[in-house]
Amino acid sequence: MENFIVSARKYRPASFDMVIGQDSITNTLKSAIKNKHLAQTYLFCGPRGVGKTTCARIFAKNINCSNLGDNSEACDKCESCLSFNSLRSFNIHELDAASNNKVEDIRSLNDQVRIPPQIGKYSIYIIDEVHMLSSSAFNAFLKTLEEPPSHAIFILATTEKHKIIPTILSRCQIFDFNRIKIEDIVSRLMYVAKNEGINAGEEALHIIGQKADGALRDALSIFDQIVSLSGKTITYKDVIENLNVLDYEYYFKSIDGAMIGDVSSVLLTFNEILEKGFDGHNFISGLNSHLRDLLVSKDESTLRLLETTPAVKQRYLQQTGKCPVDFLFRALEIGTNCDLTYKNSKNPRLHVELSLIRLCQLMGEPLETSGEKKPDHKQVNNQEEDMPLPSKSEIIRQEIQIAEKKVERPEMTSGKHDPVTEKPSKTFSIREIISEDSIPYEKPSEKTDPTVAETKNEPKSEFTADAFEAAWQDFMDQLKGEGARIISMFKSIKPEVENDQTIKIHLNNAAQKDTFIKNYKQKLITFLGNRFILSEIDIETTVDLSEANDILYTDEQKYNYLFTKYPVLKEMKKTFNLDIT
Repeated sequence: MENFIVSARKYRPASFDMVIGQDSITNTLKSAIKNKHLAQTYLFCGPRGVGKTTCARIFAKNINCSNLGDNSEACDKCESCLSFNSLRSFNIHELDAASNNKVEDIRSLNDQVRIPPQIGKYSIYIIDEVHMLSSSAFNAFLKTLEEPPSHAIFILATTEKHKIIPTILSRCQIFDFNRIKIEDIVSRLMYVAKNEGINAGEEALHIIGQKADGALRDALSIFDQIVSLSGKTITYKDVIENLNVLDYEYYFKSIDGAMIGDVSSVLLTFNEILEKGFDGHNFISGLNSHLRDLLVSKDESTLRLLETTPAVKQRYLQQTGKCPVDFLFRALEIGTNCDLTYKNSKNPRLHVELSLIRLCQLMGEPLETSGEKKPDHKQVNNQEEDMPLPSKSEIIRQEIQIAEKKVERPEMTSGKHDPVTEKPSKTFSIREIISEDSIPYEKPSEKTDPTVAETKNEPKSEFTADAFEAAWQDFMDQLKGEGARIISMFKSIKPEVENDQTIKIHLNNAAQKDTFIKNYKQKLITFLGNRFILSEIDIETTVDLSEANDILYTDEQKYNYLFTKYPVLKEMKKTFNLDIT
């Protein structure tokens, strides 16, 4: 019985021209050999299965070849090439750093580096998985990399470049290997299938390429696995069953059902997927990818981002022609939210089903970019007719809002004056709301301002400083119902008439200033406008800081003041162990 050799080894590239998907790197290495511009240390890094170790071996073989071709490829006829092909070369050494990661192993390597090559010009040392070296081994290797013999070249390979210390990286020429494209993987698999006499469908090989995630070695391993199951014929059905991949027909069917709003068919499709053993998270993730493919199929410029076979690409073009762009955007939003919150859901199936139901309802909603529905005038009128009557507290709040609007546009009976520039927002406290609810209900038309009611029928007089002092006293008398705190505040206020149109109000602190501007400044303007003949009037508010500093606000300030005035209190506090409250 003939021994079976896995495809990843049997079809391993033997020259740079056979390397798939790394053209920029192979061209650079061939140019370095041709121009004899070789570095002392190279670092090949990238994902698994993309050709790092393979390129390192080909590079080492070509460096020592004595009869290089015009394209810098080895001749396979000289003694160096023959010894390399038969695995008996003494000039090319491979070291697995995963199992030889100690300081002693690196010291042995350092001693071996001093020996010149027997055939050829260079001794090449390929160290695979170099990130597995210990910290001490890296430090022992550092001196050799810094000043190696002229005949030594090091090629390091790793999948985790970030684990290599910066002092090593700074001494290397770094080549980052890319993930291999799906088209390149499919073309390589078709080449292997043709040589092996296997009939493989393009869609089946494309699924293998997607599952490999950019690693050609993984794709060849999956290919061997499918051949073991299916024999000489590989079909799309065999691949999705063997790899446990969800058929894309389910995604097309789900989107078709969502477009017509058929909730039942979409939920039954999802149930069929669950019965076949697939996970709901796997389905919603695949559905998001399907919606993404539909979106990139909308524009010819982004159609190249769709990595699939021509037959499947045509199906995407047909379905995306029926889907509005707004539908795809909102469907992606729903699917992404479901994907993010799936693991936190206690009922994952219901979570996915609710997202599918929302997906089916998208076409029934107006698909506008703003996301807002236009109001139906008939519906608005019916809502206004059925609207309940406002409560008493709501009516009071509406009256306050109306009064605030009047404050923003004050008008006097003798003429208009400039708008008040200071307009602090109205705030409410719980005590004020409770007191407002306890006020007997009155209609808005019967409620009037007391500062206006008593003066509107009196004849107006000329405005003077003496007349203002009397008017100020009358204004304070009308505010007796506002509470003791307000009366005390107004008694401490010192008004001053600067000219016939400006009144300066001196306040003790910023809190008094805020209260006066909010609630009483406009009342005073209206009161004076109804009492005096004025074209316009301006009220300025200032805070007297000298007097404000004498006011005691905190308990500590009161405590210090009393101790200064009555020293006996200090002894009393110490004797009875009293606290400041």
